[in-house]
This record gives sequence, C-alpha cells and structure tokens, in this order.
Amino acid sequence: MNQKNRLLLIVAICSLLGVLLGGAASYSETIQCLNAQAPTSNCLAQDPYFKTLQGMSSGLIAGVAAALGATWHLWGRK
Repeated sequence: MNQKNRLLLIVAICSLLGVLLGGAASYSETIQCLNAQAPTSNCLAQDPYFKTLQGMSSGLIAGVAAALGATWHLWGRK
C-alpha cells in the first residue's frame, strides 16, 4: 500500500470516527439537557437534530485534523 492510499485510509477512518463520536456526544448532551429538572430556555429553543448535525460536523473536522496530524508526524519520523 503506497503512502497516498494510506493517507486516504487514515483520513477516512478518523473522519468517520469523528462524525460518530461528535454526533453521539451532541445527542447525549441534548438528551441530558432536555431531561434536566429545570431545562433552560436555550436548551428548549434548540432543534435536537440540528444540534446533533453540528456535533457531527465538528467531529468530522476534528477527525480530519487528527488524521492529518498523525500522518504528518509519521512522515516526519522517516
């Protein structure tokens, strides 16, 4: 496997994991906020699906950045 394919594989895996973890974290934060004894008006005004989508996009960006950082670090060691 050449370096370009390896880079693409690492970016794809890290991006997917970032999307999954970011979406799950945002969704659980929304559920926790809605199940609170006294939910705030900010919590009630936000759309849970939009908040989850925001978390997924943040996870995607973080996953790509982590993959690029990891591959840059690996290439620098050679």
